[in-house]
Amino acid sequence: EVCCSSAEARVTRAPCSLCRYQSEDDISNLDEMPLMMSEEAFENEESDYHTLPRARVGHRRRGLGWFLCGGWKVLCGSCCDCLLRTCRRRKELKARTVWLGCPEKCEEKYPKNGIKNQKYNILTFVPGVLYQQFKFFLNLYFLVVACSQFVPSLKIGYLYTYWAPLGFVLAVTMVREAVDEVRRHRRDKEMNSQLYSKLTVRGKVQVKSSDIQVGDLIIVEKNQRVPADMIFLRTSEKTGACFIRTDQLDGETDWKLKVAVACTQRLPAVGDLFSITAYVYAQQPELDIHSFEGNFTREDCDPPVHESLSIENTLWASTVVASGTVIGVVIYTGKETRSVLNTSQSKNKVGLLDLELNRLTKALFLAQVVLSVVMVALQGFVGPWFRNLFRFVVLFSYIIPISLRVNLDMGKSAYGWIIMKDENIPGTVVRTSTIPEELGRLVYLLTDKTGTLTQNEMVFKRLHLGTVSYGTDTMDEVQSHIVQSHAQPCSVASSGTGASATPSHTATPSAPKVRKSVVSRVHEAVKAIALCHNVTPVYETRTGMAEAEGTEADQDFGDHNRTYQASSPDEVALVRWTESVGLTLVNRDLTSLQLKTPVGQILTFTILQIFPFTSESKRMGIIVKEEATGEITFYMKGADVAMASIVQYNDWLEEECGNMAREGLRTLVVAKKSLSEEQYQDFESRYNQARLSLYDRALKVAAVVESLEREMELLCLTGVEDQLQTDVRPTLELLRNAGIKIWMLTGDKLETATCIAKSSRLVARSQDIHVFRPVSNRVEAHLELNAFRRKHDCALVISGDSLEVCLRYYEHELVELACQCPAVVCCRCSPTQKAQIVRLLQQHTANRTCAIGDGGNDVSMIQAADCGIGIEGKEGRQASLAADFSITQFKHIGRLLMVHGRNSYKRSAALGQFVMHRGMIISAMQAVFSSIFYFASVPLYQGFLMVGYATIYTMFPVFSLVLDQDVKPEMALLYPELYKDLTKGRSLSFKTFFIWALISVYQGGILMYGALVLFDQEFVHVVAISFTALVLTELLMVALTVRTWHWLMVMAEFLSLGCYLASLAFLNEYFDLSFIATGAFLWKVCVITLVSCLPLYIIKYLKRKFSPPSYSKLSS
Repeated sequence: EVCCSSAEARVTRAPCSLCRYQSEDDISNLDEMPLMMSEEAFENEESDYHTLPRARVGHRRRGLGWFLCGGWKVLCGSCCDCLLRTCRRRKELKARTVWLGCPEKCEEKYPKNGIKNQKYNILTFVPGVLYQQFKFFLNLYFLVVACSQFVPSLKIGYLYTYWAPLGFVLAVTMVREAVDEVRRHRRDKEMNSQLYSKLTVRGKVQVKSSDIQVGDLIIVEKNQRVPADMIFLRTSEKTGACFIRTDQLDGETDWKLKVAVACTQRLPAVGDLFSITAYVYAQQPELDIHSFEGNFTREDCDPPVHESLSIENTLWASTVVASGTVIGVVIYTGKETRSVLNTSQSKNKVGLLDLELNRLTKALFLAQVVLSVVMVALQGFVGPWFRNLFRFVVLFSYIIPISLRVNLDMGKSAYGWIIMKDENIPGTVVRTSTIPEELGRLVYLLTDKTGTLTQNEMVFKRLHLGTVSYGTDTMDEVQSHIVQSHAQPCSVASSGTGASATPSHTATPSAPKVRKSVVSRVHEAVKAIALCHNVTPVYETRTGMAEAEGTEADQDFGDHNRTYQASSPDEVALVRWTESVGLTLVNRDLTSLQLKTPVGQILTFTILQIFPFTSESKRMGIIVKEEATGEITFYMKGADVAMASIVQYNDWLEEECGNMAREGLRTLVVAKKSLSEEQYQDFESRYNQARLSLYDRALKVAAVVESLEREMELLCLTGVEDQLQTDVRPTLELLRNAGIKIWMLTGDKLETATCIAKSSRLVARSQDIHVFRPVSNRVEAHLELNAFRRKHDCALVISGDSLEVCLRYYEHELVELACQCPAVVCCRCSPTQKAQIVRLLQQHTANRTCAIGDGGNDVSMIQAADCGIGIEGKEGRQASLAADFSITQFKHIGRLLMVHGRNSYKRSAALGQFVMHRGMIISAMQAVFSSIFYFASVPLYQGFLMVGYATIYTMFPVFSLVLDQDVKPEMALLYPELYKDLTKGRSLSFKTFFIWALISVYQGGILMYGALVLFDQEFVHVVAISFTALVLTELLMVALTVRTWHWLMVMAEFLSLGCYLASLAFLNEYFDLSFIATGAFLWKVCVITLVSCLPLYIIKYLKRKFSPPSYSKLSS
């Protein structure tokens, strides 16, 4: 029953029971019909809409609690964004009329054609870097404390004890950012300075890429990058078409065929472009790289010439010309080009560990203020209590040590160095040194397909004829059949195809079925594969001239310098295979094809019609006429789902397609139909008439072609394998066992993506796959989501178009359902959609995401993810340069995450908490000291003692924790389940922090009370005993924390102890040297240290014995 939907203004076919829901009122009420969230609702008959209600009010409810718990941040951010948008006043993108070679005629001012990847300029560098540093509470706190020391009444110690560490941190950060900025500037300058030939009235002039304007006529040579979005006007190729490489735009390595505007291609000379008056009308700049609408108009002839322009007439920026020299008119520049519109701005990435430490420092600051208030309260709020309160805050400022930032930054640099020096993952580069710990916290991995999981190298694996099948080990039989069929005498007499000549005559619909020999069947199948495609052979000649014409062309058909180009690597693989078995494609232009037989004979075929492959039809066809015999044949190949209803009845196709798919092969069904001259003439007249119609052109053309697609003779089934990258299957298995969910985002076709998902074991063999049907409106999306909810534990395959519709109406529901799937495959994704999916996962799950890719189309996704990994591959280095980490092979990601990511996170967590412990223990001692001496705001240790404590006395052992590891790398790779624990963040949490705080309070109290109880008469003895015991306690605590000893750790312990003992001779300002030399000093220090550390060693031993952690079970 046909129902009209006013929302879509088009006719759709729907089941009768759903008609009543498609009225305008009901579509507007879809909000009140939420998707089902429970299985109980399925018991109802009409459960598609009458589902259990689901409260989403919680997401919208905003009150005082929301405001205090972070809502103020959201509001401030919104206000800033609004202010920024108002200041920038972004210009609206408009359609335009571009006159050929006349940039001065442009009505509007268009953006410059420069590439700019820099974050700052000379004026914004210092303020920008300072803002990035001081937006963290930790650094802002240190700045306030350091500034307070300029006020005499608040001064506690020497200025250098506060300003030197802060200055060091800022200096290191600024130098690092400056180096990165200079590198970006150099890369941009190199791209913007590339020279191009610009066509003017006076001839050719050289122009920089950044100086190109809308309306310029630009000449692009072979292997040169297209500098801006252009309309293709002329080419040196005689066919009027050229190939371009688009790997940096859409990630596909196969070449695309582009056609020049017929009107300008026909002009006798290049200079004639200025003798005509013509313009291009182009639509407004858009994100979609696969579509374009425009018109070309020539006004100086009567009547004016109008040509419609489509995607095949465009040359987008960042693509590379692969054949011939082209001339184009620039229509979009700079920020308006497709490649820039699909690239998101890089953001400053902050690790989750840094955010957690930032929260802990806020908790420490709160404790510090509370402690200061308690001290002032115990004083009785006497005198200038407010000043005393601030002095106490400064006095306890060591609770939050500035060395925390220094140690962590140095640790991150050390992790980066360790990663790059790992011989098991050669060529790995760490480009963002601030987030190595993120590698240990990942939950979602979003990967590209082409070039990342696959090598994008197709290999022909199987030919099936129904009764006989040929694999890679039996291809020599196919070759012998082809040689045999062409060696028969009749093939020389008639320039036909020998054995196949007879069957092709009898293959008319009225002829009786004659059982053909295996030789003729193999020959027909190979011939069909060699003819039914869009492949062009390209010959590299030393002179750089085009191929010789006519009969001279035969001399150039040498096998050594021939390469095949096509928009699909599958087709190239098929044609290469036909060459290997003896039937070679030697020449092709827009109207003819030439094949060479094993005996060296050239067969020429005229191309009468081509029906290109589309994602809707899932098949392509060609009608050819053999010149020697005059036979007209319609060949077709396509996906089994599309071809099953077209070919004659058979009992093997479906079963064999299933078998090949399970092997991970991409299948194509090949069929043919012989046509008489009358049949073809009738078809051509109807086909041309359909193509000229103004209304429903596509439908009418499809209907005419379908009239041919009936009862076709099934020739064969082919199987092609897209070779996977090395060790992709074990790597994906390793990541899955580690609890990482893998999503594949690709610009490729649905069938191809599904096939690779199976062959790479992204989707397990036993798992079901739910292919999300194409949806175009809200109702369809609603029904399809409900259908998907019925499925359990199945992988989801969804196209970019359907994804966009679902996200427009049911964003939350779709993400929630997809996150429950073991694997998700998104096909036909644009670069912007890839980045959008990453951001959706970040918003809805609050888990850490990682994106990995190798092409320019993956840059947006890599930059949007919490952690971006680029692979240096065939598609260039664009993704690798934009990523945080660069690797050379996909398999290296296993070791990068399981070993280096895990170690970086656990080491930083231990290091951060230990540095905090080092600050808290001294603050605990200060609190005990002040409380005993009448709550005076006087420092316990002054000057160099404080600086020395945080640096030479304890820095090396504490920093040596960056070398610690709980299990060996081999164990971490053998038991990836260890990685799963890290995502819960248990190594650094409020629980572990609270335990360290208790240890600090206990040890600080013991050290201070012990020194006060055991000292004799001089107060200076208290300082000497307590400080020496403090240094020894810290060294012993490092030894307690270490899980695997490294020789550098032992060296650091003894070096620090040696430095302290050596410095005692120079510390007469703080210590009584005659007392230190006595035995009393020694036993008192030993007793206090033993009491502070021994209980902790006992607790650790008991815990390891009765409740060992998971890693200790493996290491033992």
